[in-house]
Amino acid sequence: MRPERFPLLAGLLLVVVIASMSVFTVDQRQYALVRQFGEITRVEVTPGLKFKWPLIETPTYFDNRILTLDAQDPQLFQTSEKKNVLVDSYVKWRIKDPAAFYRAFGDDEARALNRLEQTVNAALREEFGKRKVHDVISGERQSIMETVSAKTGKEVLPYGVLIVDVRVKRVELPNEVRESVYRRMDAERKQYANQLRSEGASIVEQTKADANKQREILIAEGYRDAQKIKGEGDAKAAAIYAEAFGRSPEFYRFWRSLDAYKQSFRNKSDVLIVDPSSDFFKYMKSGGNGRDAGK
Repeated sequence: MRPERFPLLAGLLLVVVIASMSVFTVDQRQYALVRQFGEITRVEVTPGLKFKWPLIETPTYFDNRILTLDAQDPQLFQTSEKKNVLVDSYVKWRIKDPAAFYRAFGDDEARALNRLEQTVNAALREEFGKRKVHDVISGERQSIMETVSAKTGKEVLPYGVLIVDVRVKRVELPNEVRESVYRRMDAERKQYANQLRSEGASIVEQTKADANKQREILIAEGYRDAQKIKGEGDAKAAAIYAEAFGRSPEFYRFWRSLDAYKQSFRNKSDVLIVDPSSDFFKYMKSGGNGRDAGK
């Protein structure tokens, strides 16, 4: 190689180096924060080949995907009853504003995670402190997660962080309080069951009393109506008897005598001592002719 070509090759090599230092690539899973002498000049959010001033501008990359912050160990929180509970939770988050994130934490993601964990734990501690053990275990867990997500989201938004979701995976009682809490919950359930039984028995007794009352009323009304109808029937029968017997007084006397005989000789063992000439037997003489018997 001739010596006169060295400068040309050196120039070409320098151009290649400068050109390589003037471009950078942004992955679709990343943001690229471009800084000039430490000052942020722009943020590249679209993937592809990008250009920069060599030796002057420096890109810093941040992940734009949804990330997970999973607590390594369950945290100990205290409820409104002064009972300790172990809470295992995780956070779904992402970098929304790379410039704000860099100003707050630089390129140290560990600092961001530490700050985020502290913020979430503080919000969880506050919400758990407002509720009883039963509420945090089952009753209001969804409400707790929604409240914590909204609250922490507002607090970390100035840092360029977006809270996607906060989830409580598990809530457990420490061994020293688990048995006492279970006994108390069992006693509360038994007390509630006894209360329901008592209320049910009271309703049954009241229903029976109302039914008996209605029964007595119906029987009384039925007896009243029956007596009324019977009275009306007796009155009509008496009127018919009176009309019929008024037409034939002798027949009336004969009918009454037959009724007296029937009542007197109802049983075979009955014994009646009467003077044969008594008027009691006048219709038994002469074929029942009352006029002949009287002669």
